[in-house]
Amino acid sequence: MIPQPRPVSPELRAQAQDAAVLAAANINPVTRLATDYLNHYNEVIMLLEMLESCPEFVPDIVGWEPRAYDEYFVRSHFKDRDLALVAWEYADPAARMELERLADHMNAILAATLDALRLELSPRACGQLGCEASNWLKPLVARAGSVINGEHVMSAVTGDAARQAMIDAVFEKGA
Repeated sequence: MIPQPRPVSPELRAQAQDAAVLAAANINPVTRLATDYLNHYNEVIMLLEMLESCPEFVPDIVGWEPRAYDEYFVRSHFKDRDLALVAWEYADPAARMELERLADHMNAILAATLDALRLELSPRACGQLGCEASNWLKPLVARAGSVINGEHVMSAVTGDAARQAMIDAVFEKGA
């Protein structure tokens, strides 16, 4: 069962627009996004990197499920999760859209990786797959972090071409 967020008070809504309160809660006051969301990806990346020496982690990895930003915080133990959820409502639309786009790419890579791991590959193949998948994911997580931290969203002028170039670079690096 997914925990439901508590009703939002007017005070919490005001806090979600207060730069000092957001910064104290590790929520970027400009984008109103929190890097804590990236822990969802960093944890699975860490397990993927360890597959070569610890193939017994496969069941833990294939149990991973994608979570949207708000779903992550609804389920998290992040101290200021309610504030993060309300801040999400006020988040910079361009940053929010870019973060969702990056999450979709990471989720697609992980879905393909999990499908392959369910094929009961040899420990060596699992290790290689884990290394390659983590190498594809790390630059995307870094880019998501830069979006969250306001180092910002690609402009509409270069958006599609720049995003495609980023994706191409990620896959070329892993090849």
